[in-house]
Amino acid sequence: MAAIEHHVLDRPDFDRPVKVLIVVSPYYKAIADNMVAGAKAEIEAAGATWDLIEMPGALEIPTAIGIAERMSNFDGYVALGCVIRGETTHYDTVCNDSSRALQLLGLQGVCIGNGILTVENIAQAEVRADPAAQNKGGGAAAAALHLIALARKWGRSDKEVGFRPSSEYQIAGNIGSFQR
Repeated sequence: MAAIEHHVLDRPDFDRPVKVLIVVSPYYKAIADNMVAGAKAEIEAAGATWDLIEMPGALEIPTAIGIAERMSNFDGYVALGCVIRGETTHYDTVCNDSSRALQLLGLQGVCIGNGILTVENIAQAEVRADPAAQNKGGGAAAAALHLIALARKWGRSDKEVGFRPSSEYQIAGNIGSFQR
């Protein structure tokens, strides 16, 4: 079987500083360390800066990103971790819930590169974290940088990015509405 060549987008350019938070679960430390190295390299190659925090597991990564988004000034986020299938359905819960939570944050306008590996065994994880090959950490950082570039391209100072509720609430049965 012939190898399939992957197309990689050119790295985006930025006219003002970019600050990225890498959120990693080092549960499988060697895998996490390789992915973090790939993410740092990609962020630095784009001229951006990064900070790093660790979480106990993949389920905590979206919550940490949500907190950082509300309380800090990062332009984007890189979610890194590794979930390896075990003997129970916990694998499915962790994979589905962490991915879903990251996607929901993204739909709110948060720029996130998802590099949480979901694999069957350690060998698959090692291939995907290899600094000289695929390194999904670098790929997740590239995704975050592209989303930041897109948000800056389309963002306006008078318009927030993402889905925001109206400033008015309408209560069923009431003729008027309440201001928030």
